[in-house]
Amino acid sequence: MGDATELSDRHDADDLDAILSARTDPDEVIHAVGDNADAIFTWDYERSRQPLSKLYEKAKRSQWNASADLPWDTEVDQELLAATSGMATPEMMQAAGIDLSGSVFESWGKKEWLEVAIEQQNWTLSQFLHGEQGALVCTAKIVETVPWVDAKYYAATQVVDEARHVEVFARYLDEKLNGHYPINPHLGMLLDDIIRDSRWDMTYLGMQIMVEGLALAAFALAQAITPEPLLRQLLRYVMSDEARHVAFGVLALKEYYGELTDAELADRQQFAFEAAVRMRDRLIAQEVWERFGVDTREALRVLNPFGDDKNRDPFQMLLFSKIVPNLSKLGLLDVNGGWLRARFDKLGVTQFETWTDTSIEYEMLDAVEADRTGPG
Repeated sequence: MGDATELSDRHDADDLDAILSARTDPDEVIHAVGDNADAIFTWDYERSRQPLSKLYEKAKRSQWNASADLPWDTEVDQELLAATSGMATPEMMQAAGIDLSGSVFESWGKKEWLEVAIEQQNWTLSQFLHGEQGALVCTAKIVETVPWVDAKYYAATQVVDEARHVEVFARYLDEKLNGHYPINPHLGMLLDDIIRDSRWDMTYLGMQIMVEGLALAAFALAQAITPEPLLRQLLRYVMSDEARHVAFGVLALKEYYGELTDAELADRQQFAFEAAVRMRDRLIAQEVWERFGVDTREALRVLNPFGDDKNRDPFQMLLFSKIVPNLSKLGLLDVNGGWLRARFDKLGVTQFETWTDTSIEYEMLDAVEADRTGPG
Protein backbone atom coordinates (compact mmCIF):
# COMPACT_ATOMS: atom_id res chain seq x y z
CA MET A 1 0.00 0.00 0.00
CA GLY A 2 1.16 3.54 -0.71
CA ASP A 3 1.88 6.27 1.76
CA ALA A 4 -0.57 8.97 2.81
CA THR A 5 -0.76 10.68 -0.58
CA GLU A 6 0.66 8.28 -3.18
CA LEU A 7 -1.43 7.12 -6.14
CA SER A 8 -0.56 4.63 -8.85
CA ASP A 9 0.00 7.40 -11.42
CA ARG A 10 1.54 10.11 -9.22
CA HIS A 11 3.42 10.39 -5.94
CA ASP A 12 1.30 13.17 -4.47
CA ALA A 13 -2.50 13.00 -4.67
CA ASP A 14 -2.65 16.80 -4.35
CA ASP A 15 -0.15 17.56 -7.15
CA LEU A 16 -2.17 20.14 -9.11
CA ASP A 17 0.16 20.00 -12.12
CA ALA A 18 -0.39 16.25 -12.37
CA ILE A 19 -4.14 16.65 -11.93
CA LEU A 20 -4.43 19.24 -14.69
CA SER A 21 -2.11 17.40 -17.06
CA ALA A 22 -4.55 14.51 -17.44
CA ARG A 23 -6.31 14.59 -20.81
CA THR A 24 -8.81 12.66 -22.88
CA ASP A 25 -9.06 12.77 -26.66
CA PRO A 26 -12.09 14.96 -27.46
CA ASP A 27 -12.43 13.29 -30.87
CA GLU A 28 -12.42 9.73 -29.52
CA VAL A 29 -15.68 7.89 -30.21
CA ILE A 30 -14.77 4.27 -29.43
CA HIS A 31 -12.72 3.53 -26.31
CA ALA A 32 -11.48 -0.02 -25.69
CA VAL A 33 -10.40 -1.27 -22.25
CA GLY A 34 -8.93 -4.70 -21.54
CA ASP A 35 -11.26 -6.75 -19.33
CA ASN A 36 -9.24 -9.40 -17.52
CA ALA A 37 -12.05 -11.09 -15.60
CA ASP A 38 -13.28 -14.66 -15.92
CA ALA A 39 -16.94 -15.26 -16.76
CA ILE A 40 -18.37 -17.32 -13.90
CA PHE A 41 -21.16 -19.87 -14.22
CA THR A 42 -22.84 -21.26 -11.12
CA TRP A 43 -24.86 -24.46 -11.08
CA ASP A 44 -26.22 -23.61 -7.62
CA TYR A 45 -29.61 -22.02 -8.29
CA GLU A 46 -30.79 -21.89 -4.68
CA ARG A 47 -32.02 -18.38 -3.80
CA SER A 48 -30.35 -18.31 -0.38
CA ARG A 49 -29.48 -14.62 -0.09
CA GLN A 50 -32.80 -13.10 0.88
CA PRO A 51 -31.72 -9.42 1.01
CA LEU A 52 -30.50 -9.70 -2.59
CA SER A 53 -33.67 -11.56 -3.61
CA LYS A 54 -35.73 -8.78 -2.05
CA LEU A 55 -33.86 -6.17 -4.07
CA TYR A 56 -34.41 -8.22 -7.23
CA GLU A 57 -38.16 -8.40 -6.62
CA LYS A 58 -38.24 -4.68 -5.89
CA ALA A 59 -36.29 -3.93 -9.06
CA LYS A 60 -38.77 -5.87 -11.18
CA ARG A 61 -41.66 -3.85 -9.76
CA SER A 62 -39.88 -0.51 -10.06
CA GLN A 63 -39.13 -0.36 -13.79
CA TRP A 64 -40.11 2.88 -15.51
CA ASN A 65 -40.24 3.81 -19.17
CA ALA A 66 -38.00 6.73 -20.09
CA SER A 67 -40.04 7.52 -23.19
CA ALA A 68 -43.52 7.34 -21.65
CA ASP A 69 -43.06 8.36 -18.02
CA LEU A 70 -41.25 11.69 -18.40
CA PRO A 71 -42.76 14.92 -19.80
CA TRP A 72 -40.38 15.38 -22.72
CA ASP A 73 -42.61 18.09 -24.19
CA THR A 74 -41.51 20.41 -21.35
CA GLU A 75 -39.92 23.58 -22.70
CA VAL A 76 -36.50 24.24 -21.14
CA ASP A 77 -35.00 27.74 -21.24
CA GLN A 78 -31.36 27.00 -20.46
CA GLU A 79 -30.49 30.61 -19.70
CA LEU A 80 -33.37 30.85 -17.24
CA LEU A 81 -32.42 27.47 -15.79
CA ALA A 82 -28.84 28.63 -15.26
CA ALA A 83 -29.92 31.96 -13.79
CA THR A 84 -32.23 30.29 -11.25
CA SER A 85 -29.93 27.43 -10.21
CA GLY A 86 -27.52 29.26 -7.94
CA MET A 87 -25.57 31.02 -10.70
CA ALA A 88 -22.55 32.92 -9.38
CA THR A 89 -22.62 36.70 -9.72
CA PRO A 90 -20.02 39.34 -8.80
CA GLU A 91 -22.30 40.45 -5.95
CA MET A 92 -22.55 36.93 -4.54
CA MET A 93 -18.79 36.46 -4.69
CA GLN A 94 -18.17 39.80 -3.02
CA ALA A 95 -20.55 38.79 -0.24
CA ALA A 96 -18.60 35.53 0.12
CA GLY A 97 -15.35 37.44 0.49
CA ILE A 98 -13.97 36.52 -2.93
CA ASP A 99 -11.80 39.29 -4.33
CA LEU A 100 -11.87 39.43 -8.15
CA SER A 101 -9.65 42.49 -8.48
CA GLY A 102 -6.53 41.97 -10.57
CA SER A 103 -7.83 38.65 -11.92
CA VAL A 104 -9.18 37.63 -15.31
CA PHE A 105 -12.65 37.81 -13.75
CA GLU A 106 -12.42 41.45 -12.70
CA SER A 107 -14.18 42.72 -15.86
CA TRP A 108 -16.75 39.94 -15.97
CA GLY A 109 -20.41 40.85 -15.59
CA LYS A 110 -23.59 38.79 -15.36
CA LYS A 111 -23.38 37.88 -19.06
CA GLU A 112 -20.05 36.07 -18.64
CA TRP A 113 -21.10 34.34 -15.43
CA LEU A 114 -24.35 33.22 -17.10
CA GLU A 115 -22.32 31.70 -19.92
CA VAL A 116 -20.17 29.86 -17.35
CA ALA A 117 -23.29 28.58 -15.59
CA ILE A 118 -24.66 27.25 -18.88
CA GLU A 119 -21.40 25.48 -19.66
CA GLN A 120 -21.29 24.06 -16.13
CA GLN A 121 -24.74 22.57 -16.75
CA ASN A 122 -23.59 21.04 -20.03
CA TRP A 123 -20.43 19.69 -18.38
CA THR A 124 -22.23 18.27 -15.34
CA LEU A 125 -24.92 16.48 -17.32
CA SER A 126 -22.26 15.19 -19.74
CA GLN A 127 -20.32 13.62 -16.85
CA PHE A 128 -23.54 12.13 -15.49
CA LEU A 129 -24.08 10.59 -18.93
CA HIS A 130 -20.57 9.17 -19.20
CA GLY A 131 -20.71 7.81 -15.65
CA GLU A 132 -23.99 6.05 -16.38
CA GLN A 133 -22.46 4.34 -19.42
CA GLY A 134 -19.64 3.25 -17.15
CA ALA A 135 -22.23 1.78 -14.80
CA LEU A 136 -23.92 0.02 -17.72
CA VAL A 137 -20.67 -1.69 -18.75
CA CYS A 138 -19.64 -2.50 -15.18
CA THR A 139 -23.00 -4.00 -14.26
CA ALA A 140 -22.92 -6.22 -17.33
CA LYS A 141 -19.52 -7.37 -16.05
CA ILE A 142 -21.03 -8.13 -12.64
CA VAL A 143 -23.59 -10.43 -14.28
CA GLU A 144 -20.67 -12.32 -15.83
CA THR A 145 -18.36 -12.47 -12.84
CA VAL A 146 -20.31 -12.65 -9.58
CA PRO A 147 -20.58 -16.26 -8.32
CA TRP A 148 -24.04 -16.02 -6.67
CA VAL A 149 -27.22 -16.54 -8.64
CA ASP A 150 -29.18 -14.01 -6.54
CA ALA A 151 -26.61 -11.36 -7.42
CA LYS A 152 -26.69 -12.28 -11.11
CA TYR A 153 -30.48 -11.89 -11.13
CA TYR A 154 -30.35 -8.48 -9.52
CA ALA A 155 -27.40 -7.24 -11.60
CA ALA A 156 -29.36 -8.11 -14.75
CA THR A 157 -32.10 -5.68 -13.69
CA GLN A 158 -29.47 -3.03 -13.05
CA VAL A 159 -28.19 -3.40 -16.61
CA VAL A 160 -31.68 -2.37 -17.76
CA ASP A 161 -31.69 0.50 -15.26
CA GLU A 162 -28.34 1.81 -16.46
CA ALA A 163 -29.32 1.63 -20.12
CA ARG A 164 -32.36 3.74 -19.24
CA HIS A 165 -30.17 6.25 -17.38
CA VAL A 166 -27.84 6.60 -20.36
CA GLU A 167 -30.90 7.09 -22.55
CA VAL A 168 -32.44 9.89 -20.45
CA PHE A 169 -29.26 11.88 -19.89
CA ALA A 170 -28.31 11.64 -23.57
CA ARG A 171 -31.78 12.75 -24.61
CA TYR A 172 -31.85 15.64 -22.13
CA LEU A 173 -28.48 16.88 -23.36
CA ASP A 174 -29.49 16.52 -27.01
CA GLU A 175 -32.97 18.02 -26.78
CA LYS A 176 -32.91 20.45 -23.86
CA LEU A 177 -29.33 21.71 -23.47
CA ASN A 178 -26.90 23.00 -26.06
CA GLY A 179 -23.65 21.12 -25.81
CA HIS A 180 -21.80 17.95 -24.87
CA TYR A 181 -18.44 17.59 -23.15
CA PRO A 182 -16.10 14.60 -23.50
CA ILE A 183 -15.54 12.40 -20.49
CA ASN A 184 -13.42 14.02 -17.80
CA PRO A 185 -10.00 12.31 -17.76
CA HIS A 186 -10.16 11.47 -14.06
CA LEU A 187 -13.56 9.84 -14.41
CA GLY A 188 -12.27 8.04 -17.48
CA MET A 189 -9.21 6.71 -15.63
CA LEU A 190 -11.39 5.48 -12.78
CA LEU A 191 -13.76 3.65 -15.13
CA ASP A 192 -10.78 2.08 -16.89
CA ASP A 193 -9.35 0.94 -13.54
CA ILE A 194 -12.65 -0.67 -12.55
CA ILE A 195 -13.05 -2.53 -15.83
CA ARG A 196 -9.43 -3.75 -15.95
CA ASP A 197 -9.47 -5.34 -12.49
CA SER A 198 -10.05 -9.09 -12.68
CA ARG A 199 -11.67 -9.43 -9.23
CA TRP A 200 -15.48 -9.33 -9.28
CA ASP A 201 -15.77 -7.53 -5.95
CA MET A 202 -13.62 -4.65 -7.23
CA THR A 203 -16.31 -3.93 -9.81
CA TYR A 204 -18.78 -3.67 -6.95
CA LEU A 205 -16.46 -1.49 -4.87
CA GLY A 206 -15.50 0.84 -7.68
CA MET A 207 -18.91 1.22 -9.31
CA GLN A 208 -21.63 0.32 -6.80
CA ILE A 209 -20.00 1.95 -3.77
CA MET A 210 -17.73 4.71 -5.08
CA VAL A 211 -19.06 5.96 -8.45
CA GLU A 212 -22.75 5.26 -7.82
CA GLY A 213 -22.47 6.51 -4.24
CA LEU A 214 -21.10 9.87 -5.36
CA ALA A 215 -23.65 10.00 -8.19
CA LEU A 216 -26.50 9.44 -5.74
CA ALA A 217 -25.36 12.40 -3.64
CA ALA A 218 -24.79 14.56 -6.74
CA PHE A 219 -28.24 13.77 -8.12
CA ALA A 220 -29.82 14.62 -4.77
CA LEU A 221 -28.07 18.00 -4.67
CA ALA A 222 -28.99 18.77 -8.28
CA GLN A 223 -32.59 17.76 -7.72
CA ALA A 224 -32.80 19.97 -4.65
CA ILE A 225 -31.65 23.14 -6.41
CA THR A 226 -33.00 22.89 -9.95
CA PRO A 227 -36.35 24.58 -10.65
CA GLU A 228 -36.73 22.78 -13.98
CA PRO A 229 -39.62 20.25 -13.70
CA LEU A 230 -38.43 17.74 -16.33
CA LEU A 231 -34.94 17.54 -14.85
CA ARG A 232 -36.34 17.27 -11.32
CA GLN A 233 -38.56 14.34 -12.29
CA LEU A 234 -35.80 12.69 -14.31
CA LEU A 235 -33.41 12.88 -11.37
CA ARG A 236 -36.05 11.58 -8.97
CA TYR A 237 -36.55 8.47 -11.10
CA VAL A 238 -32.81 7.92 -11.50
CA MET A 239 -32.18 8.41 -7.76
CA SER A 240 -34.76 5.76 -6.87
CA ASP A 241 -32.79 3.29 -8.99
CA GLU A 242 -29.39 4.43 -7.73
CA ALA A 243 -30.29 3.97 -4.07
CA ARG A 244 -31.20 0.37 -4.84
CA HIS A 245 -27.93 -0.12 -6.75
CA VAL A 246 -25.76 1.17 -3.92
CA ALA A 247 -27.70 -0.92 -1.39
CA PHE A 248 -27.00 -3.95 -3.60
CA GLY A 249 -23.28 -3.23 -3.45
CA VAL A 250 -23.25 -2.82 0.33
CA LEU A 251 -25.21 -6.02 0.94
CA ALA A 252 -23.07 -8.12 -1.40
CA LEU A 253 -19.71 -6.82 -0.22
CA LYS A 254 -20.59 -6.96 3.48
CA GLU A 255 -20.85 -10.74 3.24
CA TYR A 256 -17.78 -11.19 1.06
CA TYR A 257 -15.44 -8.85 2.94
CA GLY A 258 -16.05 -10.77 6.15
CA GLU A 259 -14.10 -13.63 4.54
CA LEU A 260 -11.04 -11.66 3.38
CA THR A 261 -7.64 -11.33 5.05
CA ASP A 262 -6.20 -7.99 6.14
CA ALA A 263 -3.82 -8.09 3.16
CA GLU A 264 -6.73 -8.56 0.76
CA LEU A 265 -8.68 -5.77 2.45
CA ALA A 266 -5.61 -3.53 2.12
CA ASP A 267 -5.95 -3.77 -1.66
CA ARG A 268 -9.59 -2.69 -1.36
CA GLN A 269 -8.63 0.24 0.86
CA GLN A 270 -6.04 1.44 -1.66
CA PHE A 271 -8.56 1.09 -4.48
CA ALA A 272 -11.21 3.07 -2.56
CA PHE A 273 -8.73 5.83 -1.77
CA GLU A 274 -7.62 6.18 -5.39
CA ALA A 275 -11.26 6.20 -6.54
CA ALA A 276 -12.10 8.96 -4.05
CA VAL A 277 -9.17 11.09 -5.21
CA ARG A 278 -10.05 10.65 -8.88
CA MET A 279 -13.66 11.66 -8.22
CA ARG A 280 -12.49 14.69 -6.26
CA ASP A 281 -10.14 15.68 -9.07
CA ARG A 282 -12.86 15.58 -11.70
CA LEU A 283 -14.89 18.17 -9.76
CA ILE A 284 -12.35 20.83 -10.77
CA ALA A 285 -14.08 20.82 -14.19
CA GLN A 286 -11.01 22.14 -15.96
CA GLU A 287 -12.66 21.57 -19.35
CA VAL A 288 -15.13 24.38 -18.66
CA TRP A 289 -12.45 26.92 -17.76
CA GLU A 290 -10.36 25.95 -20.76
CA ARG A 291 -13.35 26.55 -23.03
CA PHE A 292 -13.37 30.15 -21.78
CA GLY A 293 -9.61 30.52 -22.16
CA VAL A 294 -9.17 30.79 -18.39
CA ASP A 295 -6.21 29.12 -16.69
CA THR A 296 -7.65 26.57 -14.28
CA ARG A 297 -5.01 27.35 -11.67
CA GLU A 298 -6.08 31.00 -11.74
CA ALA A 299 -9.75 30.05 -11.44
CA LEU A 300 -9.02 27.84 -8.43
CA ARG A 301 -6.85 30.48 -6.79
CA VAL A 302 -9.41 33.26 -7.16
CA LEU A 303 -12.74 31.47 -6.77
CA ASN A 304 -11.95 29.00 -4.00
CA PRO A 305 -12.80 30.80 -0.74
CA PHE A 306 -10.75 28.20 1.14
CA GLY A 307 -7.51 29.13 -0.58
CA ASP A 308 -5.15 26.33 -1.54
CA ASP A 309 -6.99 23.76 0.58
CA LYS A 310 -9.32 22.49 -2.15
CA ASN A 311 -10.45 19.67 0.13
CA ARG A 312 -12.46 22.04 2.32
CA ASP A 313 -15.15 23.05 -0.18
CA PRO A 314 -18.30 21.94 1.72
CA PHE A 315 -20.38 21.52 -1.45
CA GLN A 316 -17.84 19.19 -3.02
CA MET A 317 -17.23 17.29 0.20
CA LEU A 318 -20.98 16.72 0.61
CA LEU A 319 -20.82 14.58 -2.50
CA PHE A 320 -18.97 11.98 -0.41
CA SER A 321 -21.79 11.76 2.12
CA LYS A 322 -23.11 8.53 0.58
CA ILE A 323 -19.68 6.92 0.19
CA VAL A 324 -18.08 7.18 3.63
CA PRO A 325 -20.93 5.55 5.66
CA ASN A 326 -21.00 2.63 3.23
CA LEU A 327 -17.24 2.10 3.43
CA SER A 328 -17.52 2.26 7.21
CA LYS A 329 -20.21 -0.43 7.19
CA LEU A 330 -17.95 -2.60 5.04
CA GLY A 331 -15.19 -2.25 7.64
CA LEU A 332 -12.74 -0.58 5.26
CA LEU A 333 -12.15 2.59 7.27
CA ASP A 334 -10.48 1.00 10.29
CA VAL A 335 -8.92 -2.28 9.17
CA ASN A 336 -5.12 -2.29 8.87
CA GLY A 337 -4.65 0.32 11.57
CA GLY A 338 -7.18 2.75 10.10
CA TRP A 339 -5.21 3.24 6.87
CA LEU A 340 -8.22 4.48 4.88
CA ARG A 341 -9.55 6.59 7.76
CA ALA A 342 -6.25 8.51 7.83
CA ARG A 343 -6.47 9.20 4.10
CA PHE A 344 -10.12 10.26 4.32
CA ASP A 345 -9.20 12.54 7.22
CA LYS A 346 -6.77 14.24 4.86
CA LEU A 347 -9.45 14.51 2.17
CA GLY A 348 -11.77 16.03 4.77
CA VAL A 349 -14.65 13.56 4.35
CA THR A 350 -14.54 11.41 7.51
CA GLN A 351 -17.19 13.69 9.02
CA PHE A 352 -19.84 11.74 7.08
CA GLU A 353 -19.02 8.40 8.73
CA THR A 354 -22.02 8.49 11.06
CA TRP A 355 -24.52 9.35 8.32
CA THR A 356 -26.96 6.57 7.42
CA ASP A 357 -25.51 3.95 5.09
CA THR A 358 -27.44 3.28 1.90
CA SER A 359 -28.63 -0.25 2.71
CA ILE A 360 -30.40 1.03 5.84
CA GLU A 361 -31.57 4.16 4.03
CA TYR A 362 -33.06 2.06 1.25
CA GLU A 363 -34.86 -0.19 3.75
CA MET A 364 -36.36 2.93 5.36
CA LEU A 365 -37.51 4.26 1.97
CA ASP A 366 -38.90 0.84 1.08
CA ALA A 367 -40.89 0.73 4.33
CA VAL A 368 -42.33 4.20 3.68
CA GLU A 369 -43.36 3.20 0.17
CA ALA A 370 -44.96 -0.04 1.44
CA ASP A 371 -47.02 1.94 3.95
CA ARG A 372 -48.10 4.27 1.16
CA THR A 373 -48.93 1.69 -1.51
CA GLY A 374 -50.00 -1.28 0.57
CA PRO A 375 -48.91 -4.92 0.09
CA GLY A 376 -47.62 -6.21 -3.24
